[in-house]
Amino acid sequence: MANQSFDIIIVGGGPGGYVAAIRAAQLGMKTALVEANHLGGVCLNWGCIPTKALLRSSEIHHLLQNADEFGFKISGLEFDFQKIIQRSRGVAKQLSGGVQHLLKKNKVTVIDGFGKLEGKGKLSVEKDGKPVATLSAPHIILATGARARTLPGLEPDGKLVWTYKEAMM
Repeated sequence: MANQSFDIIIVGGGPGGYVAAIRAAQLGMKTALVEANHLGGVCLNWGCIPTKALLRSSEIHHLLQNADEFGFKISGLEFDFQKIIQRSRGVAKQLSGGVQHLLKKNKVTVIDGFGKLEGKGKLSVEKDGKPVATLSAPHIILATGARARTLPGLEPDGKLVWTYKEAMM
C-alpha cells in the first residue's frame, strides 16, 4: 500500500473516528481510517467497557458472598483473578472485532499504523518506525482521542505508578 488517494482520511479508530469513517463511507466517500493501536479506542479497549466487565465480576462476587440473604448457602467461595482479567480483556477484544467488522462491511480501508500530517491533504503512515503508506485526501479528520498523561518524576513503572493499562492488567 504505497500511495493512495481517498475522499477522506480519519486518524484515530476510537468512537469519534470509527463512527465518522462509517458515516463518510455510507455517504459514498472513499474512506480510510488510520489506527496505531486497537480499533475502538481507549474506552472500548482499556476504559469503559473492560472496567464494566470487572465491575460485573465484583457484583457477582458480592451477591455470592451474601447469598444467604436470598436463601442460598454457599461454602468455599473463591475467585480466580486471572480469569476475571481474561474475561474483561475478552469482552474488549470481541467488541473491537465488532468495530472492525462494521468498518469492513462499510468498505472503509483500515490502515494499521501511526499517522503523521505531511502538509495540506497529505498523511504518512508508519508502523514500528517503518513507512507503511503515503495517503492523500482533500479532507482529513484528526480523532486521536485520549492517552495517559505522565508527570515528570512519576513515570509509570508498573509497580508504584500505573496508567490505565497497568490497572487493567
